[in-house]
Amino acid sequence: MTSKLSLGLVVLPFVPSSIVQGQEQEVRNERPNIIFIMSDDHARQAMSIYGHPIGKVAPTPNIDRIGHEGAVFQNNYCCNSISGPSRAAILTGKHSHKNGFMKNWAKGFDGTQQTLPKILQANGYETAVIGKWHLISKPTGFDHWMILDDQGEYCNPHFITENDTTRHLGYVTDLITKYTEEWLDGRKDKNKPFFLMMHHKAVHRNWVPAERHYHLYEHTTFPLPDNYFDVYEGRYAAQMQKMNIYCDMYEGHDLKMVTGMDSDSLLFDPWPHAFLGTMEPDERRRFLDAYRDRNNEFHSRKRSFKEIAEWKYQRYLQDYMGVVASVDESVGEILDYLKRTGLDKNTIVVYTTDQGFYLGEHGWFDKRFMYEESFGMPMVMRWPGHIKPETQVTGLTQNIDFAPTFLDMCGIEVPRDMQGVSFRELVETGKKPRDWRKSLYYHYYEFPGFHSVRAHYGVKMERYKLMHFYVEDKWELYDLKTDPTEMHNLYGKQGMEKVTAELMAELARLQKQYEVPQNLCK
Repeated sequence: MTSKLSLGLVVLPFVPSSIVQGQEQEVRNERPNIIFIMSDDHARQAMSIYGHPIGKVAPTPNIDRIGHEGAVFQNNYCCNSISGPSRAAILTGKHSHKNGFMKNWAKGFDGTQQTLPKILQANGYETAVIGKWHLISKPTGFDHWMILDDQGEYCNPHFITENDTTRHLGYVTDLITKYTEEWLDGRKDKNKPFFLMMHHKAVHRNWVPAERHYHLYEHTTFPLPDNYFDVYEGRYAAQMQKMNIYCDMYEGHDLKMVTGMDSDSLLFDPWPHAFLGTMEPDERRRFLDAYRDRNNEFHSRKRSFKEIAEWKYQRYLQDYMGVVASVDESVGEILDYLKRTGLDKNTIVVYTTDQGFYLGEHGWFDKRFMYEESFGMPMVMRWPGHIKPETQVTGLTQNIDFAPTFLDMCGIEVPRDMQGVSFRELVETGKKPRDWRKSLYYHYYEFPGFHSVRAHYGVKMERYKLMHFYVEDKWELYDLKTDPTEMHNLYGKQGMEKVTAELMAELARLQKQYEVPQNLCK
């Protein structure tokens, strides 16, 4: 019982320190819950905790909150920068050639194999996945699943369950948040720990913001990357790509551009059924009205090629960051839910994305390349009592490490055939063990495919990166210390012979370690 004194002070009941310590120890000993929140195509540049100029203009306070209360991963990467293969690597702890899902348009993920949710389920965890799945086959290893149909739609999306496929009215990020909270409220056995994969469609192409965010960044000018008008000198594969904002983006579908003044007819849109076609008539009218003044302003005068290219960049970023805003709100809602229900004390919360993304660097959108913007995966993690606030994880980590790390954190033995390794020690101490890895292996397979990015593999070390576009036998070498934006290919340059030989040897070592078939490297 508290009593108020005339001075306005509150006298709190005495709690022996031994009880407090005992409560903390109980939290530390109890098996943790895990909420794994993953968005789609969320660039590191668009998370303000990383300090990029874009994030400073359009902050993400709720995502940042996880990092401030826990850890920020500074060197986290994917093993294959495209949606489905990255998700398969996370589920299995294995590279694409081992888990069998190497391309987005593969035959479907082999759900009969060993996966993280299956192992957790067998060890007493209740498991669920809600949102984007994008692995073609039905989920396995989950007590509950409710997934989007393929890429999903932003407005009034279809959700698939074991029993049916149903259209749900609303904005996709809000619906995923709602159904996540409903599952948490209705868990069958609340004495069981749980593992929940909350997977957003956002921030995937074509970047349709929630209606409340249509005008959020309408008057914001985003900083243009210094290499926006890159000419790709000395980089063959970069010259051959089809992912340029000002040349390759679909002006109707992606940029919401119309045919003329006061027009309601979009320019090129190859997937109308997945865009305006998903909206109710009144929703479609409000959407078109929201863009009308901006589209009219564009058509009000003639513009040079450079002006149009920069205008398209601003439209892209305004929409992209508008979609990010809904994800950040969702994260805040989940964090508040956990606190409100007391689940925050023993729940690991992770926020990441399936891979990085280009926000105008090299003039691009999309991903696929081993260059830093798409190879890198931003990630923050919170675990009260285990991860200290403001921890910076600087060791090289990869998405194949997620499964072994979560198993380790849950006190479950990590299968020997998982290729990733637990980074629990890194995140709990903030320090790299002396024997921690010094390099990462990467392999992208999907060519021919969207955006014409050539198949390639490579090795990344702390300072240098070596890439091989093997069908054309083109090599690229970068010094990330002197050339962090990867503009100057040093392969074959005088003075780089020793570095090249060392990276070649390390690449061969990694391919042997991960048992990469040589027929996949030709």
